[in-house]
Amino acid sequence: MRIILVLLLFCAPAFAAQHPGSEAFIKRAVSEYGLDENEVRSLLQAAEYKQSIVDAISRPAEARAWHQYRPIFLTDKRIEQGVEFWQDNRDLITAVAEKYGVDEEVIVAIIGVETSYGRITGGYRTLDALVTLGFYYPENLSSDRSSFFASELMHYLRLAKEEGLPAAEITGSYAGAMGMGQFMPSSYREYAVDFDGDGRRDLWRSTADVVGSVANYLHRHGWQPGQPVTMRAWAAQDAAFDEVSRRNFKPTLSVAEWRAKGFHSSDQLSPDLPAAVIKLAEKERHRYWLTFKNFYVITRYNRSPKYAMAVFDLSQEIAVGMGDS
Repeated sequence: MRIILVLLLFCAPAFAAQHPGSEAFIKRAVSEYGLDENEVRSLLQAAEYKQSIVDAISRPAEARAWHQYRPIFLTDKRIEQGVEFWQDNRDLITAVAEKYGVDEEVIVAIIGVETSYGRITGGYRTLDALVTLGFYYPENLSSDRSSFFASELMHYLRLAKEEGLPAAEITGSYAGAMGMGQFMPSSYREYAVDFDGDGRRDLWRSTADVVGSVANYLHRHGWQPGQPVTMRAWAAQDAAFDEVSRRNFKPTLSVAEWRAKGFHSSDQLSPDLPAAVIKLAEKERHRYWLTFKNFYVITRYNRSPKYAMAVFDLSQEIAVGMGDS
């Protein structure tokens, strides 16, 4: 038995390198992106498969009904934290909002939903998360996203080289999102900004970079400052329920056209305003909402309409708290 244990311990690093598809991944990292083969191989050897990561992605919070999902983020504590964060960084948030043309309360709310203002950034090694999901994505889920996570792993290795990050040490969410704003590696590389001007894009310790990067992400995806995000709608019995958005929340019809299809909302809305319609499950019934371009932009940050609605609701509660403070 002792000999077997010694052999297992001796072979552990070699086995770790043999993640399925790892050799093709290493070859591509070297040939296409100029990464050092020994460094990539060493990092993959250090990466560990984590069953807890597979378990986590198999039961995401977004799988819950809206009436179960909302209370996770709409708490008195998180609202108070949002007000405090806004008050402590008022000048910064105003400057960022003006530069990128993004409403202040939405910037604040996203950071609150993502990490409770840096209090909950995730305890998984990012390397383990991306290797586990890139090479061992669970087969029992409805869609195979292994190629997405393998791509994010490649972005992560490139990001670590570009920013001088300790790739084997950084921690984040089970899906590989990092920092106060929970940016995936590709988003970090594309949208993170050095707002404090210190020569680095630091989404862990620089509040200026975090706030600026969240705003830049929304700006680059088309945020319309001062425009509505969503508005409650009421459905007629003969409404076009089969046209309710389920995956693509980009506005395709006008408010007037949705009204003609049986979905009524506030008379204050311009009839020409582009909108989509979504359905969210309350405890005893479904409720319908008209959603607009800004709602769609929030779903670029996270594709779930429940996430976008939680961000909006939290932003409104925090704005009320700021008015009362």
